[in-house]
Amino acid sequence: MIGEPELDAAWETDHAARPAEELAPREREAGGPGARRPWLWALGGAAIASAVWAGGLYALGDRLAAPELSYRATENLCQDFEARALSKIGGNLHRYRPMNQQNDHPAVRGAICVLQDGETTSTLRVRAQVDLHKKTDPAAEFDVPSLWLAAEIGAGRTEAVQGLGERAVLLVAPGDAVVQLKVLDGGAVFTIEAFGTGSTGNTPADTAALQAAMVEDARALLAALKK
Repeated sequence: MIGEPELDAAWETDHAARPAEELAPREREAGGPGARRPWLWALGGAAIASAVWAGGLYALGDRLAAPELSYRATENLCQDFEARALSKIGGNLHRYRPMNQQNDHPAVRGAICVLQDGETTSTLRVRAQVDLHKKTDPAAEFDVPSLWLAAEIGAGRTEAVQGLGERAVLLVAPGDAVVQLKVLDGGAVFTIEAFGTGSTGNTPADTAALQAAMVEDARALLAALKK
């Protein structure tokens, strides 16, 4: 913590009654009251530094402050995430035992839903995730790429999606094996991922159709959870 500057020298009062201009030159050179004390420069610099530091904290405060959440928490994401557009590609994705999980942490309340187009074998798996950030605004880290995606499938191509939330971005993995859509809006991050699980590993649809379906389903999910 930055504290108040400490002064090594005590205040001198023996020349207090004499005007500064009457001091002898030697006294000025020796550091009399008419001379500029080095610690005064240090004090001024410390004051300026403290002001800049405080101003920096004030500016940073907007980003550190808890965001005003525009979305409610979901009790069952698989019920709120209908995936109607994606079901037109992979069949009724809710037919085969949807997997729903959620976690209520003091900083982030998260929920995950996993859907697939088959009971024991499938060619398409979809994962939806909603993270409500209760302590800090997620905007600062939204553009950080997924580490596990990079480790598993390498770098892919990304493109911005206009008109969806505050910001939205699509990531398409090499070979179209994974397509990920991330949306930032109102203190929440929505993620929808489509995985190809067939023999080729590719998703069972052309990438453009899959992206359009993911954007449509994401828009419906945002509307369903909007406060």
